[in-house]
Amino acid sequence: MDFLPILSNTASSILSPATIGYALAALGLAVHFGYAGLINMGIAGFMAIGAYGYAISILTFGLPWWAGALIGLAAAAVFALILGIPTLRLRGDYLAIVTIAAAEVVRLLFLTTAFDSVTGSADGLSGYHESFRSANPIPAGSYGFGPWTYNETDWWVRIMGLVTLGIAVLVVFMLMRSPWGRVLKGIREDEDAVRSLGKNVFSYKLQALVLGGVLAAAGGIVYALPSAVSPGVYVTSLTFFVWTALLLGGAATVFGPLLGSLIFWVLQTFLANILPALVDAGVLPFMSSIQAGTVRFILVGVALMLLVIFMPQGLLGNKKELTFVR
Repeated sequence: MDFLPILSNTASSILSPATIGYALAALGLAVHFGYAGLINMGIAGFMAIGAYGYAISILTFGLPWWAGALIGLAAAAVFALILGIPTLRLRGDYLAIVTIAAAEVVRLLFLTTAFDSVTGSADGLSGYHESFRSANPIPAGSYGFGPWTYNETDWWVRIMGLVTLGIAVLVVFMLMRSPWGRVLKGIREDEDAVRSLGKNVFSYKLQALVLGGVLAAAGGIVYALPSAVSPGVYVTSLTFFVWTALLLGGAATVFGPLLGSLIFWVLQTFLANILPALVDAGVLPFMSSIQAGTVRFILVGVALMLLVIFMPQGLLGNKKELTFVR
């Protein structure tokens, strides 16, 4: 068994658009759950709206890539308002049920054949890259070293993703250290106490939902930049993966979602390569290569349960700080 390609593929995932997209989505979820105490189980819906809003703006309306990105973010903000106004008075499990149902409704709307000419239905959307790639200032060629050698298009995607992530981290970092952020943390701990001080708890929750939704939509756009938009990506398991990344790094932190997403995708890539290789080498003779590739999702589920039970604060979280809703 040749370990070099396995390690090379694993290392390359550190700078992959998927890792950056997950980090943005997990950061948005940190705003929802870690700071505002909102159990949002529909983060995949926000990512889908961002990606589809970006692609549809370019393919259907002929807008440039930057305008498409802005529309994708604006669509996520509108979706957050539509979702939040009637539901944010719900608490705990009830909000989780509503959000996971809303995300599934969004996915089915993009999947239905009624809007096939716009959304592509089951085929999804592709071919929206020309505007983005034409804005690339990097000369043609391959750059980097080792597993981090990419052509000009791949670097352009990664650079824009990292710039977006950096801006998002800075915005959340500053907001959570502002009076607005302190009120949000107070709502997470005891919203009745905050309400007794004259604060509009519903308004703060709605603002947090919009902010986190926009960040998740940015993650969906980055995730879709190098390839295509497919409704099969934005399923419920995507939400669980983002939750795993968030809880791994630390829910009530700014940099925890970044670390959690990095570790999550490195492990995912490593397992996706090592398990089939072990089957081919005869180490796992009781399963096929396809089955071995699926085992990693079982391991993710087990890891999520263990995280919630034994380390809910995550790697960077403070054990004294509440990271789960009472």
